[in-house]
Amino acid sequence: MHDNIPYFSLSQQHSSLKKELLAALEKTLDQASFCLGPEVEAFERDFAQWSESKYCVAFNSGTSALHIAMLLHNVGPGDEVITTPFTFASTSWAISYVGATPVYVDIEPETYQIDPAKIEAAITSKTKAILPVHLYGHPCDMDTILKIGRKHGIPVVEDAAQAHGARYKNQAVGTLGTQGCFSFYPTKNLGACGEGGALTTNDEALAKRAIALRNHGSYQRYHYEEVGYNYRMEGMQGAVLGVKLKHLTALTEARRKLAGLYTEGLKECPLVLPREQAWAQSAWHLYVIRHPQRDALLQHLQENNIGSAIHYPIPLHLQKCYEPLGYKCGDFPVAEQVAKECLALPFFPELTPQQVSRVCEVLKKALI
Repeated sequence: MHDNIPYFSLSQQHSSLKKELLAALEKTLDQASFCLGPEVEAFERDFAQWSESKYCVAFNSGTSALHIAMLLHNVGPGDEVITTPFTFASTSWAISYVGATPVYVDIEPETYQIDPAKIEAAITSKTKAILPVHLYGHPCDMDTILKIGRKHGIPVVEDAAQAHGARYKNQAVGTLGTQGCFSFYPTKNLGACGEGGALTTNDEALAKRAIALRNHGSYQRYHYEEVGYNYRMEGMQGAVLGVKLKHLTALTEARRKLAGLYTEGLKECPLVLPREQAWAQSAWHLYVIRHPQRDALLQHLQENNIGSAIHYPIPLHLQKCYEPLGYKCGDFPVAEQVAKECLALPFFPELTPQQVSRVCEVLKKALI
């Protein structure tokens, strides 16, 4: 009987960082800085530098960062925002939170990113922003998207929730549009011990307004220029993220090596494997394969004590909450097909080459 190979394991990462994490948490406890505070400020400075941005504003979640990004562009009722239907729901929530309408376009079959060739046809007089998602850590084709945005005077906001450290033509994602929005949910490449998020930008005015909006709309205590939100990052999460950020470059390199092992080990299998475009350096948040008999493969892996996961089985345009938008099955055929065929394999930096080899062998037995 083989040992279980989990789909994901935070405990292995935390065990190696436990002393550093406990020391950082103890320092925060001694300072009693639980809402924002020096540890959050230090993390903001460090993440801005790491992500090659002038400014970083920390939030209590990536969803909050996306919400504020929409407000920074004054998106509101009656407006439209173009995005992808194949992503986590938070991308669309941010649009809905401000009373605007998500307008979906299909994805590319190779990268699973929003298809730039389909964006311009979706633009109307109501379009106030374009919100591409660097899904699974692979960058979108940003030059094409930004060119469309400039042509029509529409800002581009990057959802980089899964793309910490990804690069497009050697430029860090999150620095290409007006803002980049990151998530620090525990399973992300850079994960908090709880919730967390950030907004990066090179625009000082946008950064200042984001700082105010996350703190009840206040630039000065008890003075409110606009309705704000309680979206502050907790001091404990700032401390945790500060520790983990120091290791993120090495952890990302470990992910790249594991992705290479999977690609080599599965090259003979009749699978669609993920691959980087020539202009991209993926953060390799997930390693996602495709196969028409996805569910049978998932069951086969389970029977062999190997974890796996499906992201995302129902595209957003077919979700019940968005029925009023009037989309129907068949509107975005690529996204719908990928949703039926995609399967994420075990993937985290502490995974061993031997474990990757075993996953590949189990899949080969099922497919060859």
